[in-house]
Amino acid sequence: MKTSRATTATPKSVLAAVAATALVLSGCNGSGDEADQSVDPKATKAPSKSLAKFYDQKLSWTDCEEGAQCAQLEVPIDYSQPSGGTLKVAVLKRKATGQRRGSLVVNPGGPGGSGVDYAAAADFIVSRDVRKAYDVVGFDPRGVQRSAPIVCYDAPKMDGQLGGDPTPDDSTEQNAMMKSGRDFGSACKKKAPELIGHVSTVEAAKDMDVLRAALGSSKLDYLGKSYGTFLGATYADLFPKKVGRFVLDGVVPPDITNSQVNQGQADGFERATKAYVKDCVDSGDCPLGGSEKEGMKRIRDFLKEVDAKPIPVTNDERVKKLTEGWASSGIAAAMYDQGMWGSLTKAFKSAFAGNGNDLMALANSYSERDSEGNYSSNIMQVISAVNCLDRQGSPDVADYRKDQANFTKTAPTWGPLLAWGGAVCGEWPVKATGKPKKITAQGSSPILVIGTTRDPATPYEWSVRLNNMLDNSRLISWDGDGHTAYMRSNKCVDGATDKYLLEGKVPDKKDTKC
Repeated sequence: MKTSRATTATPKSVLAAVAATALVLSGCNGSGDEADQSVDPKATKAPSKSLAKFYDQKLSWTDCEEGAQCAQLEVPIDYSQPSGGTLKVAVLKRKATGQRRGSLVVNPGGPGGSGVDYAAAADFIVSRDVRKAYDVVGFDPRGVQRSAPIVCYDAPKMDGQLGGDPTPDDSTEQNAMMKSGRDFGSACKKKAPELIGHVSTVEAAKDMDVLRAALGSSKLDYLGKSYGTFLGATYADLFPKKVGRFVLDGVVPPDITNSQVNQGQADGFERATKAYVKDCVDSGDCPLGGSEKEGMKRIRDFLKEVDAKPIPVTNDERVKKLTEGWASSGIAAAMYDQGMWGSLTKAFKSAFAGNGNDLMALANSYSERDSEGNYSSNIMQVISAVNCLDRQGSPDVADYRKDQANFTKTAPTWGPLLAWGGAVCGEWPVKATGKPKKITAQGSSPILVIGTTRDPATPYEWSVRLNNMLDNSRLISWDGDGHTAYMRSNKCVDGATDKYLLEGKVPDKKDTKC
């Protein structure tokens, strides 16, 4: 599962772009002493000769979709051997509509969200004033979409992967899940043998610094959402002196374990689902029951029922049964934006009547899949490749059983599912290159951190955690629902963020409440 959705008022391009972090997240980076090898030629310390050619490159912009400009950035596949193979990273720019002050690089999350698609929707992801001042620039990170995409399974096999049982009930099903992860990893390594070991967040952050130099910027101005905050924090760790105006919205903390990530998200989705159920009950005619407690139990019972007996689907070319896997994805999709709660209520009514069409449609939106079975991106595949490099998974099935018991205590609805979320990394064919790490970004410019109190996928506590960790930061807290806050919450959040991006002024308070 992923962790970001745009508001329902935005166009389809935005919905495709803001597919951020999966329920199986990762967070870590390499040692900060690697940063010196990737400093641009304008810095006090010149890059090594083998990297200088990347930092010296000039982007060749050509007109592309809807008035934007596109280019390709050349980067080394392996930064430890920059004279070896290279790859092309796709970049898109929407020029500032007014007096330009620089370039704002954006990332919607994932890992695996398309920064190209996100930047193409610049009118919807930043304010009008920010559009006037900045060229909005997005890139597809290595392995994503247009940048040597990692595609391990064809569409039918991916359907089977996503529609599979996410909550194995016994040792036979649990072992089958572990095998499924092994098989998927083997397929990824077979399809991308050179790249599979080089799609980590550290490497994407180094690519981002090459992009900064190619854009002619002495410092990087950046807007990252969801997993994009982890990418941004990693960059700040590697290149603290290159941090310009940084906005990190919906934080994935870099210093927590794989199990802590999964438990945090289980609690986050539980909290968000309770908020939805309460709203459903308060609005009347709620199919889930007459109270929050009844509603949450009804959802749990429903998922068990679908696990035992899937519901017919008639509006999809290939998927004919709504399984627990698809149903969970459909429910999760609506947690990203409270504007989708009405659609979820409608889907529950249909599903309870034996029709899985509406809930399958929500699941499709979550997976960036259409009713003909076509996936518009590779996010659901590359996400594992990145996560499994960033954080080592456990090969011991007993660890996931233990997590399931623990997570269920605080998150009875989502705990059983999230406990097994990292199993795909348990026996990944490439050893992880990262591990949890505290990031202070000492010496950086002020960093603006934003957290939403009932964010399902990046719990509010994670934004507080990063803000406390960073040496120079400010926190904006939005008391609201859904995933991330800037440009989907209120004037308080947007105004403070715009003032920072346009004037460089952070809020006076360490924590601004909105």
